[in-house]
Amino acid sequence: MIPELGQLSLALAFCLCGFVAFFGLAGAAWRRQRWLDALGSMVTGQFVFILLAYAALSQAFLADDFSVAYVANNSNSLLPWYYKMSAVWGAHEGSFLLWTLIMAGWTLAVALRGEHLPAAFAGRVLGVMGLLNMGFLAFLLWTSNPFERLVPMTPGEGADLNPLLQDFGLIVHPPMLYMGYVGFSVAFAFAIAALLTGRLDTAWARWSRPWSNVAWAFLTLGIALGSWWAYYELGWGGWWFWDPVENASFMPWLAGTALVHSLAVTEKRGTFKSWTLLLAITTFSLSLLGAFIVRSGVLTSVHAFAVDPTRGLFILGFLVLTVGGSLALYAARATVIRSPARYTLWSRETALLVNNILLVISMALVLLGTLYPLAYEAFTGGDKISVGVPYFNAGFVPLMLALALALGIAPVLQWKRTSPTRLWRDLRWPLAISVAAGLVLPLLISGALAWQVVAALTFGVWVLVSHLWDLLFRARRGLGRVTLGYWGMLAAHLGFAVALFGISLTSVLSVEKDQRMSPGDRDTLGEMGVLFEGVGNRSGPNFVAQRGTFRIEDGNEVVFLYPEKRRYLARESVMTEAAIDAGLFRDIYISLGEPLENGAWAVRLQLKPFVRWIWLGGLLMAFGGVLAVSDARYRRLRRSVPVGTTVADAA
Repeated sequence: MIPELGQLSLALAFCLCGFVAFFGLAGAAWRRQRWLDALGSMVTGQFVFILLAYAALSQAFLADDFSVAYVANNSNSLLPWYYKMSAVWGAHEGSFLLWTLIMAGWTLAVALRGEHLPAAFAGRVLGVMGLLNMGFLAFLLWTSNPFERLVPMTPGEGADLNPLLQDFGLIVHPPMLYMGYVGFSVAFAFAIAALLTGRLDTAWARWSRPWSNVAWAFLTLGIALGSWWAYYELGWGGWWFWDPVENASFMPWLAGTALVHSLAVTEKRGTFKSWTLLLAITTFSLSLLGAFIVRSGVLTSVHAFAVDPTRGLFILGFLVLTVGGSLALYAARATVIRSPARYTLWSRETALLVNNILLVISMALVLLGTLYPLAYEAFTGGDKISVGVPYFNAGFVPLMLALALALGIAPVLQWKRTSPTRLWRDLRWPLAISVAAGLVLPLLISGALAWQVVAALTFGVWVLVSHLWDLLFRARRGLGRVTLGYWGMLAAHLGFAVALFGISLTSVLSVEKDQRMSPGDRDTLGEMGVLFEGVGNRSGPNFVAQRGTFRIEDGNEVVFLYPEKRRYLARESVMTEAAIDAGLFRDIYISLGEPLENGAWAVRLQLKPFVRWIWLGGLLMAFGGVLAVSDARYRRLRRSVPVGTTVADAA
């Protein structure tokens, strides 16, 4: 009975989404204030019904209701309760229910926190989001029903959750990623609402900016968590593989990063309006493209959902309709999109324009590398081709170094115009320190000058020192005058520099050894000794494991690591669980391969210097995005438009 109530709740939510779309868009167009006043209740009802559906599916997992096909395929009575809760979004149908719940949550947040917006504009924003919600719920109801029953052939036991997903990473990674994906629908809705009104002043950018920053922070955090999860769970020791599904989340991040910078220029200077509108449309469109890539079945990936390809046609149609409609509206309003502000070559506007260009080119490069194999297969009738790491690194690394160069210059530039003399005076010492550090630090760390490390450290220190130099200049006038928005920018840019350090150092300086080891064998890893003491057995709640014991001797320090080879009972799947001794400056990473004859094992030993800095940088960037939204001017903004502003006042 409870699954049927969940199904009914989704149907009622779909109806309410239709009402939100109609009353929001028609109420603004026809100046019906009462229609707009009713939107808050309808948005709340929509969220409540989707939340009830989600609770119903969660209850089915906790109760081991294997009459529900989705539960039978993705759970097991032996599965721990916390994995049952995360299994709700562990496969296609449930993960898309989480997607729609988060989308409804963002819509409710806009309705509750958008009281400062003019009524007509808020109505259009909610109307656009109502249309998007309708599309997502239609996909869920007609192609991906999570409440489908297996009656009367109800299995006595479930097939279990994919062992790769029985991990803490599944609990935290998808919700954070979806919060970012779906959060950019708010920026999209604000852009479409601005185009519908035809009044493309700076106000809509000011209203949209905090929502975009929060979505970007969530997406940054989600990507960092996914990288960390892949690093320790897959047993390969890698943190990024340029996998198509990884790229699916990375492309909207690149476009979203350009968007948050472009919004700043539009808000402060009234320029870059075309950039901002197109980036808002592009970022959310790339989120939809990511959903298509993951859920359409057009590719094989360790991250992808195994889904019937016919379902991808629905998402593809929705993507074409969304992108085509928004671009058509943009083209219709092209004549009123004007940016009268002027600026010179040496100005903050120019630096941010370069930033946008580099990020968009990077996004296009990743998009080409992701979609080209799919297009090649489609046009050749089934022939396959792969685009590997060398392609992405060859194009992406120089672009990121150029971006670091632009980031280091931006803080000392002024709006409109900066004197070249002043620019040289402010940047000469950061430049000298960066070049010196780029040459000296590699020698201190590794005793060699690898050009990749020299370049990355030079540009990373350049970003770090130039921003701290600018902060020192501002501190002379009083740190109390430094806004939270500036602190957020500083944290995000320093996070980029820290991640750049981690990526370059761990990519070039890592040590990896694949060895055959028997109990009692010794080996070395860098300057450390490794002793393989043997393998024992261990039982878990739904698996049995062979557990290795390794003694790591680093001078006077001794560390024991216990990698495992697990066999999950329900699926008879064998998985590798790496053992990691984590540290700020290095990780020791050991994983068991296959058992060999005479009690020997294939063992992978890895030393990963500074790998933690990659995720530390991601956390700093996400923190910077949240900190920027805490700026006092956004609190003032909520008081800048009277709550009683009517549709007639704002039309």
